[in-house]
Amino acid sequence: MKLGLFAKTHRTDFAEEFREILQWLESTGCTPLVAEDVVSSFGLSEIKGVARERIPLLADAIIVFGGDGTMLSVARLIGEQKCPILGVNLGSLGFLTEVTLDRLYTDIKSLIEGDYEVEERCLLQAELRTVDGASQLFHALNDVVINKAALARVVRVDAYFNEQFIASFVADGMIVSTPTGSTAYSLSAGGPIVYPSLESILITPICPHTLTNRPLIIPPDHRIRFILRSGEDVMLTIDGQVGVDFTEGDEVICTRSPYRIELVRPNNRGFFDVLREKLNWAKR
Repeated sequence: MKLGLFAKTHRTDFAEEFREILQWLESTGCTPLVAEDVVSSFGLSEIKGVARERIPLLADAIIVFGGDGTMLSVARLIGEQKCPILGVNLGSLGFLTEVTLDRLYTDIKSLIEGDYEVEERCLLQAELRTVDGASQLFHALNDVVINKAALARVVRVDAYFNEQFIASFVADGMIVSTPTGSTAYSLSAGGPIVYPSLESILITPICPHTLTNRPLIIPPDHRIRFILRSGEDVMLTIDGQVGVDFTEGDEVICTRSPYRIELVRPNNRGFFDVLREKLNWAKR
């Protein structure tokens, strides 16, 4: 079995343990494919690294060591490949990377033996069209956000459902998220928690000027278009990791991405277990 391995490169304190995991994987007959940036950061001079974008093409499955940010960056690499991802939590929250180090070898062994469940997650596709006629395409597992800079005034954004006008939002910004992203930025901005396998798209205004501008949940097989009417130093961000300028007259069209990812889930844990443990959900 070929296993693609990614890790949070800043966690150099994990390098020695990562080396031990590599040795154990090789002893089981697996072939580790380690991302080049991990090889470099962890000082694995004896390992030949593989370009990040090639790993989903070569691997039977992927293991991500890090936090949710590391998982998000890997998810955007998958594209049309059917490559299940197991997330191992090295961070503080780990909503997507929920496997803990104390269960690491048990859960990897289950992955190797095929004894696991897969949960499919949809992605968002965002097409940015600028006033000068340029176009860029992005994919996001969590969210696409129109956000003002720290000292900027509120923004005004016209929103359309297909070609039907929704409203003109005056707010600090707008969040368009997947059900997976409903427990991320959208939740902190007052959005609902959505079961991750539910096919839908969420629209959440950030601190809207009008209190009646509440979050929306819409079907995924439609186009949501936003046009920036006013605002200074506005950014369009993808999963909080990729950012591009978003200026007056620019528009972004959000739809369900043709790509999906497969998250490996431990057999003994469900979504509500994660809500209670990670978010202290429904606890007094």
